[in-house]
Amino acid sequence: MRRVVITGIGVVSPNGNTTEEFWDACVEGRSGVSRIDRFDTDGYPTTIGGQVKGFDVKPYVKNPKSLKVMGPNIKFAVGAAHQAAAFAGLSDDSLDPARFGVCMGSGVVPMELGELAPAIAACIDQDGEFDPQKFGTVGPNHLPPLWLLKQLPNMLSSHLAILHHAEGPCITVTTACAAGTQAIGEAFRLIARDDADVMLAGGSDSRLEPLMLVAYAALGALSRSQRPQHEVSRPFDRERDGFVLGEGSAVLVLEDYERAKRRGAKIYAEVRGYGSSCDAFGLTRPCPTGIGAARSMEGALREANLDRDDIDYINAHGTSTRLNDEMETMAVKRALGADAKRTPMSSIKSMIGHLIGAAGAVEAAATALTISEGVLPPTINLTNPDPTCDLDYIPNEARERPVNCALSNSFGFGGQNAAVILSAV
Repeated sequence: MRRVVITGIGVVSPNGNTTEEFWDACVEGRSGVSRIDRFDTDGYPTTIGGQVKGFDVKPYVKNPKSLKVMGPNIKFAVGAAHQAAAFAGLSDDSLDPARFGVCMGSGVVPMELGELAPAIAACIDQDGEFDPQKFGTVGPNHLPPLWLLKQLPNMLSSHLAILHHAEGPCITVTTACAAGTQAIGEAFRLIARDDADVMLAGGSDSRLEPLMLVAYAALGALSRSQRPQHEVSRPFDRERDGFVLGEGSAVLVLEDYERAKRRGAKIYAEVRGYGSSCDAFGLTRPCPTGIGAARSMEGALREANLDRDDIDYINAHGTSTRLNDEMETMAVKRALGADAKRTPMSSIKSMIGHLIGAAGAVEAAATALTISEGVLPPTINLTNPDPTCDLDYIPNEARERPVNCALSNSFGFGGQNAAVILSAV
């Protein structure tokens, strides 16, 4: 099995549209949660989100016509991938396209109601009812011809492959909130077993639009707190009441270690192990004992050939929901045993919200930067600790400290669990 390293990191997030901006904000404890201004949220169950602000994808796109079939999640990924490739110093003349691949995590692609409205309006009968038969006749005349291409999850990886001439494996992982971490783990294994030399790997998601905001509120997952916007996401705090929906993307360049060394690339971290499991317990409720989540961490430790006491830091899933934060605390105790108490962990969702399919990728990017820079980002808004969450969550202030090995966790609806271990080289 070949060694795999991270040589490029690109981030587009609610608290920064570049890797540098994102990392500075995380270290300083600056939140990107704000009032949603993409559409009028008056009357909605919540009006706030981790919204990407001021991002322009046009400089990264060669053919402007392709923007017509790019949803926000794809646009964010295009920007993040461009940054990552630039960080890594990738160039077309040094890459074998057949050995260069893409593996991205995402999820449901929200339908833009404004695009569907004309087709639906044309099919309302005289009684005000929707006529499905008429929709079959006149609907195609009102629907944008390429509308379907914005809805297919695999278009995320396909756009990146086309833009970067990556002709190797091209995969999209759709495992809810675990997708970004699983995409990185699967890309790591593709290189480790010599099926590719270089991979763009990460996640991208955007659900800050009317239908998704209403759907997540109906599910009961979103916070309805009336606190100031930047204080609403509060993982592990006694007064947490749900997560803040966010959006964004992170893309990592994963590369065979020997190749990276030969070309003198800067190495941010090494991917050492990956574990995944399923609770097989419930669709929205995690197994309260944390046994499934612990199993994913233990699998990553086995693959990395590391012991529990080798982990210096954990980037937590930490959603700010009652059930998840308690479950993750239990899972870390199961996986690390007595070492859980001495291992610091933090949730950057306190600063950016929950990016769903992109969450694990953005958090893996933060974990790699933690190792590279020797700074542990804080969990902000942790002012009233929950006694059932009794580990060291790095409350409110970053810590400077060397990190050799770190764990990044992701857990999603359906009982999806994933963990990756990164280390210094």
